[in-house]
Amino acid sequence: MIRVTDTLSIDPRDIEENFVRASGPGGQNVNKVSTAVQLRYNLAAAVLPEDVRARLTRLAGKRLTQDGVLLISAQRHRTQERNRADALAILIELIRHATVRPVKRVPTRPSHGSTRRRLEAKTHRSAIKRGRTTPERDT
Repeated sequence: MIRVTDTLSIDPRDIEENFVRASGPGGQNVNKVSTAVQLRYNLAAAVLPEDVRARLTRLAGKRLTQDGVLLISAQRHRTQERNRADALAILIELIRHATVRPVKRVPTRPSHGSTRRRLEAKTHRSAIKRGRTTPERDT
């Protein structure tokens, strides 16, 4: 089991890896060796709490396919092993981020002092702008 948090672990059998040719660094080797990793993690079949799954679906964004599969590509490094570790680290970090419950916002009202200061600043600014106009001439 791959440990994500103290209470959550994922099964490595749920992760599928495909290796493809990478663009970028590698010289002549880039045309011969498949070093880029496409990691697939099926969210529908994964054993995750429902709230974590919902947040992970929202966090995944474009990485989530129509079938509910999380697709992570890694090709920063020149070797398969480092790209594999990078893709797994991205997956674990996404899941770890999804385990954090958002703090519910408690609506508050502005204090009396802050409202007074805001209105005084508006009055002051208005007086400055009023002073810029040309005075009316008496004929």
